Amino acid sequence: MPRLSTSFSRALLSIASLIALGSAAELALAQSYPSKPIRLIVPFAAGGAVDIVARAIGQEIAARVGQPVVVENRTGSGGNIAAEHVVRSAPDGYTLLMASPSNAVNATLFRKLSFNPATDYSHIGLVGAAPTVMLAGPSLPARDFAGFLALAKAQPGAVNYGSGGTGTTEHLAAVMLSSVVGITMVHIPYKGGAAAMTDLRGGQIPIMFSNLSGALPAIKAGHLRAFALADPQRAPSIPDVPTFAELGYPTLNISVWWGILGPAGVPRPIVEKLNAAINEGIGSAEMKQRLSGMSAQAKPGTPEQFATFFKEEIRAWGETVRASGATAE
Repeated sequence: MPRLSTSFSRALLSIASLIALGSAAELALAQSYPSKPIRLIVPFAAGGAVDIVARAIGQEIAARVGQPVVVENRTGSGGNIAAEHVVRSAPDGYTLLMASPSNAVNATLFRKLSFNPATDYSHIGLVGAAPTVMLAGPSLPARDFAGFLALAKAQPGAVNYGSGGTGTTEHLAAVMLSSVVGITMVHIPYKGGAAAMTDLRGGQIPIMFSNLSGALPAIKAGHLRAFALADPQRAPSIPDVPTFAELGYPTLNISVWWGILGPAGVPRPIVEKLNAAINEGIGSAEMKQRLSGMSAQAKPGTPEQFATFFKEEIRAWGETVRASGATAE
């Protein structure tokens, strides 16, 4: 076996020393983290589902890491203002993003993003998810999904559907439905899901998709009818509502989810510490009750599982965005 030269051996020792120093520095950083408040950036206004979940999980994380988690709402550009702010922040674990499907949708919907959602995040952990439900308002004569489908097929383009805007999950869920069942509907975009829901209840539009968390009060009050749930299993909060799978469309599975991202390069020990705090937090009795009240489920897991999930969300929503022809700048 040939002998290594003295200079080469020294180089190897230097590299090994640098690696050891780097590992020791990361370990020391994780042990001292956090030493100040953590900022959790929410891309949407206060009071919505993303904001509500952010404040709830923020309290749980704070209780476990010993520093406050300050929720900051930065709205605009479909969530991209907040996302870019986090991506451009120092990767030290003190600036995090409360993510949702919009962060995956925007990877395709916006053609000129200044960052790459597929590569520019550290994936900290998934928090929870709620299924999407198809809703009918009082102006729709059909009383169930079969009746709606017969109407839509008999009168192509006669049925309108509302959404919180072009490229939202509400819009893209209806695009997916149209493609799968073979119907043509007309999209009526609103400036936010709340405005669309108001017109749905008032009879100005006949149907829309929404996350079950936001739609449940109106369903329970009898203001809206739930035709089908885009989830493999029925929801305990509306046990009489069938799933699309039961109706013969098993591929129509659409969830609204929440997770926490950081800028790319957050040290692994910090990622692991935050991930552990998230998993412990969503396992608490109080957090379970909050999610249950939103018809949502906790989704504990590893950073790698969240990264895989997020990558698949970008792929799946990308196909739907391209099929819809929707773009945003």
